[in-house]
Amino acid sequence: MSIAQRWSRKKPHFPLLAVLLLVFIVCSILYNEFSIQQIHESPDPVSSSSQKASITYVKPNLPKGASEVLDRFSSCNSTSSYSGKKIRWVDPGAKSSRRRRRSVKQGSCDIFSGKWVFDNRSYPLYKESDCPYMSDQLACHKHGRSDLRYRYWRWQPHGCNLKRWNATEMWEKLRGKRLMFVGDSLNRGQWISMVCLLQSVIPANKKSMTPNAQLTIFRAEEYNATVEFLWAPLLVESNSDDPVNHRLAERIIRPDSVLKHSSQWEHADILVFNSYLWWRQGPVKLLWSSKENGACEKLDGLRAMELAMGAWADWVETKVIPQKKRVFFVTMSPTHFWSQEWEPGSEGNCYNQMTPINLEGYWGSGSDLPSMRMVDKVLSHLGSKVSVINITQLSEYRKDGHPSIYRKFWETLSPQQLANPASYSDCIHWCLPGVPDVWNELIFHSL
Repeated sequence: MSIAQRWSRKKPHFPLLAVLLLVFIVCSILYNEFSIQQIHESPDPVSSSSQKASITYVKPNLPKGASEVLDRFSSCNSTSSYSGKKIRWVDPGAKSSRRRRRSVKQGSCDIFSGKWVFDNRSYPLYKESDCPYMSDQLACHKHGRSDLRYRYWRWQPHGCNLKRWNATEMWEKLRGKRLMFVGDSLNRGQWISMVCLLQSVIPANKKSMTPNAQLTIFRAEEYNATVEFLWAPLLVESNSDDPVNHRLAERIIRPDSVLKHSSQWEHADILVFNSYLWWRQGPVKLLWSSKENGACEKLDGLRAMELAMGAWADWVETKVIPQKKRVFFVTMSPTHFWSQEWEPGSEGNCYNQMTPINLEGYWGSGSDLPSMRMVDKVLSHLGSKVSVINITQLSEYRKDGHPSIYRKFWETLSPQQLANPASYSDCIHWCLPGVPDVWNELIFHSL
């Protein structure tokens, strides 16, 4: 038999062997991948069970919580190290899932990505002196700032335009509704901005403002609408909930309860939350609702904020129906305390800064990435229940927008401070008219 004949006889068996070999290889690969996946999804049972055993999960916002409400006179009778308790607002045993967020984009356009354009024809959207509700903390021109270019910058997204501000149209969106800002002094500045943007089209005898209190309300009678601000700088109940007397040496929170504040915000139709600044001011004392004897625990700001965000997220998860209530969360407002970050070799801060930073993607140390990542993780579980207003990057460019020394200071300034203006500059808050007006334009665009 010739070699050719032998080959022709054996040839039909080769494809069959090859197919069998290929099937064997594929099955082996799939089995190995499945095994690896099982290892990742199901950790070592010994370590997993011991980890679960070491963590105590607390269900937040229980109606029968602490019997005593925290106020500025509250104190800790004792303080121990953090016990490791966690807020159980999602099932800790469930797989992590990220829901689809409610979009605030215009088609495929990211309205938070863009640049600042000088526009002295369309801006400012109101005059500082024309707003009777302006705060002395934010009225920079009134307190001596002569360079007014900070008023004339317009936010221009790449590839699209923000909806042009229209106060009457905004009031129509708010007709019969309550818009409430909840948070700290930065959110209060955004609330004042919104009031100044809206109040000019309401006749003097058809509008009113309640006296400054924890809940302050601007009312427009003909629209049966209110624009409100609730002082809740830490979102959860705390001893700093007095809107005036909140400068305390010891900060105490109930990490497992927002009920004190939610009783006031729960009936609002549109809610705008923020919370960052106060968590960056050192350790926090935790007083759990189950502790009746003033036994506190001490924890760093970031992890304490994570607990508070969990209690807040539990309320959103259980109470918010997106078709009936709109919830916004405003990201971190950056600070500008170190000019060497945008001008290497300099030693100043926001004092005497007159123009925005024009380096696209600039990011300073005034925005805390670990805090932002933690908040983003929490918000990702809430999906369409919360819309994120991402102000951080666009505000990073605005080193010129802070009051610096041009505001009313409640404390007496020392001769040393007066001799060195940069030493007492406010590089946290924002002049009005100014940057917070754009934050509100983003909300208007998103409604």
